[in-house]
Amino acid sequence: MAEVIRMPRMSDTMEEGVIVAWHKKVGDNVKSGDLLAEVETDKATMELESYQEGVLLYIGVEAGAAVQVNGILAIVGKKGEDYKPLLGSEKGNDAKEAKEEAKPAAQQEDKPQEEAKPEPIAPEPVADDSRLKISPLARKIAEDKGISVSDLKGSGDDGRIVKRDVEQYQPAAKKAEPAQQSVQLPAVVGVESYDEVTVSQMRKTIAKRLGESKFSAPHFYLTMEINMDKATAAREGLNAFSPVKISFNDLVLKAAAAALRRHPKVNSSWLGDKIRYNHHIHIGVAVAVEEGLLVPVIRFADNKGLSHIAAEVRELAGKAKDKKLQPSEMQGNTFTISNLGMFGIEEFTAIINPPDACILAVGGINKRLVMDDDGELRNELIMKVTLSCDHRVVDGATGAQFLQTFKSLLEDPVKMLV
Repeated sequence: MAEVIRMPRMSDTMEEGVIVAWHKKVGDNVKSGDLLAEVETDKATMELESYQEGVLLYIGVEAGAAVQVNGILAIVGKKGEDYKPLLGSEKGNDAKEAKEEAKPAAQQEDKPQEEAKPEPIAPEPVADDSRLKISPLARKIAEDKGISVSDLKGSGDDGRIVKRDVEQYQPAAKKAEPAQQSVQLPAVVGVESYDEVTVSQMRKTIAKRLGESKFSAPHFYLTMEINMDKATAAREGLNAFSPVKISFNDLVLKAAAAALRRHPKVNSSWLGDKIRYNHHIHIGVAVAVEEGLLVPVIRFADNKGLSHIAAEVRELAGKAKDKKLQPSEMQGNTFTISNLGMFGIEEFTAIINPPDACILAVGGINKRLVMDDDGELRNELIMKVTLSCDHRVVDGATGAQFLQTFKSLLEDPVKMLV
């Protein structure tokens, strides 16, 4: 026998649900426990499972539409079974309710007569509500509650106002009365507008991977200040004869590669039941593009000179912005660097880029006034970096030791050449 599937109350405050998507269509076989639809409630999007078995004969609401709790969603029964009487009985129930409401009080379910009570003072009626279609019981309840029947909307046949319409009525908020001495404000000129853009596959991938990283890897953060006076002077000297312009980011990448060689536990990956300590050093460099973030990889970075690194970073960054990066050029990273210093960012934290155990966030270089040992004031160049670590793999002391080595290399760049 065909059975009606109704909108369940999926939360204690739920009044209606919106069908996000149907996972079955009319004619499909349905088993108990099958996923029928996804329903958006007032708290979350939840799965609606079937407790009936048979064939889906009828779907009563399209995806994107709202249904009141206990409203008809679908009908399941035997193949070819006539389900229309069930739908007719629903309308019949509305009519029956209206008929019950229309009975004289003495005929309603042989209920004992209550002693006559003085009727409460009802608000002054509207001009003429005699043409409204309303059951006598609904009118009586409305009068008892002080509700003007002209404010009610009927859900019964032909718009008839029935008992439930009165019980579910929510008065509209009254307009605030103007102050006695109101001030005439000038009209605000403007138009509310917005754009909605479908999420690109790149953005979906970024959201999925970084969301999984943030909420599965227990992050902790280590921040350190680095004096960049000598690194700045070294860069100027190198660029005097380098065939490719060397940036601060190239110096950071080279220093990170050298530090990783001395601290291999930072150059590692979490694999669930094991930790992989990589012997090779492949550093990912985060590159901002219009649709999101791409991370080309500098392979064997510790074995490359600064000019080689500078040329390779520029080539891969150009490919990223032109959308010409190959998948092989974005895979295999063992450590990642994200640099926002060129945007004026002083300090930030980054989300670990899987499968790495760490990512280094690099801020801008800023001047700071300090007093030396002789009591003289001077400016020094300071750069802040923050190492995000996966605590499943890297402990605090391990991360701190890596940063100490990284700091010593940038504060005395000659060490990178040894």
